[in-house]
Amino acid sequence: MKTDQNHELYEKARKRTKQKKGLYFHFVLFLVGSSFFVILNKVIKFKPEEDWFVWGIFIWLFFLTIHFINVFVMNRFFGKDWERDQTEKLMEKHQTKVEKLEKRLEKKDLFNNPLPPENLNS
Repeated sequence: MKTDQNHELYEKARKRTKQKKGLYFHFVLFLVGSSFFVILNKVIKFKPEEDWFVWGIFIWLFFLTIHFINVFVMNRFFGKDWERDQTEKLMEKHQTKVEKLEKRLEKKDLFNNPLPPENLNS
């Protein structure tokens, strides 16, 4: 049992590390790409009449921000652990309702003395 739990923790940590590594790679690529946009526009003079690199950087920054939110915010709130917790809460809530209903039926002694079939429709 302990090895299964350790393996699950290891897999979770490995997946999380891959997510962070992907985000860091995206950030480095953003820095290099943004520098390339500026050099292309200002140094190489590709369409120098417009500062188009600003739009390119802002659009890329937008996608980098979405990636960041996905890794650090959404994963925490809507990841597998959150999903598992919500499922367990719903199961507990359902079980509580079932137990309350069973107690009510036991009080009325319907488990031991069920109604005859002709009284069920009334």
